[in-house]
Amino acid sequence: MDQPKIERLLRLMKMLSGNLTYTIDDIAARLEMSNRTIYRYLDTFKSAGFAVRRVYGNTYRLEGVPDQAPNFDKLLYFSEDEAYLVNNLIDRLSPTNALKKGLKEKLAVIYDSTSIENFVDKRSNASHVESLRQAAQQKNQVILHQYESGNSQTIRDRYIEPFGFTTDFIEVWAYDIEDMRNKLFKIQRIGEVEILEKEWEYENSHRKQGRDIFHMSGRTSKQVRLKLNVRAKNLLLEEYPMAENDITKCADHWILDTQIYDYAGITRFYVGLMSEIEIIDSPEFKEYVKAYLLRHLPL
Repeated sequence: MDQPKIERLLRLMKMLSGNLTYTIDDIAARLEMSNRTIYRYLDTFKSAGFAVRRVYGNTYRLEGVPDQAPNFDKLLYFSEDEAYLVNNLIDRLSPTNALKKGLKEKLAVIYDSTSIENFVDKRSNASHVESLRQAAQQKNQVILHQYESGNSQTIRDRYIEPFGFTTDFIEVWAYDIEDMRNKLFKIQRIGEVEILEKEWEYENSHRKQGRDIFHMSGRTSKQVRLKLNVRAKNLLLEEYPMAENDITKCADHWILDTQIYDYAGITRFYVGLMSEIEIIDSPEFKEYVKAYLLRHLPL
């Protein structure tokens, strides 16, 4: 079983054994799983010796666990004080520390079932995340009041239909009603979240797009290859840890061979280290960089 499946299984186990009860439909919405998959996991619990009891309707609970099973409450639950302490310790790490993002993501795995949600990222504003999650579950449109856009350099209200989050709950996937396309909106840039009574109108257009190692998203990807020296490779991995999967060592240098959805992200990285990076087998990206330099560098 791969890691995402294990994480969903653990979260399901926590929801079924906690103080609150959830219907199969509630669990499916929270864990982004099908009802059929949840019932299959219930059969897995039974086969492993867990006592699965139907409370009423399509609501189930885990009433008992095998003797050899670990104490899952201690494994998965953070008290408020524990959550605050753990998050503060992680926040003390350097922003470029390659482990920091992974630790935050592991905390986010149990986001729904513990008080860690208030501390996963202070800038994220847990109340905004909860409001957006509620709107997504109820399929309501939302106004993001005073949203600060990094692309347009504007601060204005945005009308959206939220339908998902990134793994770390730093961004929300939503359909922009004005621009008529799917976008990622950063939680920390939202002033206030207002849930409207109006229901979704564009559900058939909701799509999570691809996302590259430089945090840029889009529908179609382009292959880019770079030759990096030691310093460029180290800086890349410190700032963008996911790049590790796309790097290979070759003699005294490293090759980055990766899929890019928007040249803007990789260009910002490349321009700061041009003397230490060579563009190879990527003519389209090379032309993009030339145009970028003509626009931004003084004559």
